[in-house]
Amino acid sequence: MHLWAERFDRDADDFFALQDEITRWLAGTLNANLIKAEASHSTDNPDALDYILRGRAAENDGWTRANYVRAIDFFERALALDPRSVEARTLLANLLVNRVLRQQTDTAGADTARADELIGQALAASPQNASVHYVRGQILRIQGRCPEAIPEFERAIAADRNFAAAYGNLGWCKFLTGSVDDMIPLAEQAIRLSPRDPFVGTLYGRIGHVRLLQSRTGEAIAWFKKALIARPIDRLKIIHLFLASAYALQGETELAASELAQARPLFKPDTFSITWVRTQMMYRPEPGPPPAIRALDDRTYFAGLRKAGMPEQ
Repeated sequence: MHLWAERFDRDADDFFALQDEITRWLAGTLNANLIKAEASHSTDNPDALDYILRGRAAENDGWTRANYVRAIDFFERALALDPRSVEARTLLANLLVNRVLRQQTDTAGADTARADELIGQALAASPQNASVHYVRGQILRIQGRCPEAIPEFERAIAADRNFAAAYGNLGWCKFLTGSVDDMIPLAEQAIRLSPRDPFVGTLYGRIGHVRLLQSRTGEAIAWFKKALIARPIDRLKIIHLFLASAYALQGETELAASELAQARPLFKPDTFSITWVRTQMMYRPEPGPPPAIRALDDRTYFAGLRKAGMPEQ
């Protein structure tokens, strides 16, 4: 099958840099496609690897409770077939963390505890494994321990320089600890390494958020538009709100009202308010950034939502 093609314009004397770039693009592009293709193959005798592929494909289908339940079941089956599998433990722990982060579970405490147990076992068996350190960083992140998560993400990158998700979440933890300007180059590196990642829209949205805080509103709008196209459907409401705020801050009231109108049906009754977004949506389940960054959100994002016409309560 033809899965990927691209053009690269480089000087002939820059061959090795070009080779590295092509390798990164191939890896990022083919990864999700090959997982989906392999997972679709029927088999009468599935083994642990088959269940692992099916689990990864199920998570890539989108951030829904049903997809997480399916993926967890596949990883649990893989672990039952191969109880010593570091990969199955790590992927299952990562999945449990992701559904906590994306608020797709009613058992966040139990999910986090199970993930912590699994990753402890994986770390004991494979202490230099990049993915294990990455998931350890994610666990620390949802526990509100970003200063401890940062070196875990850095260890993951040291072990695998092409670990796109580690760059992205290192950047987010930098943001959550107050280093706003450090986030963008790390997010951009993650995008370069995996430009067709199923969840690349998350990175677009984060860059847009930082640009909005920096009052570079036009740039923020461009990133939010990219996120709107790339992000899974169940996460569109936050992007519509960011766009509504940014347009309102630029004085484009009709566009702001349009984005707000598109966001409203995506909220449950009695949750469409600035107060709810501030207390229940922004940064949860994480503790969030320091007061200085929250103040920037008040002066930009929430000020824009008020101008766009979003109710306070």
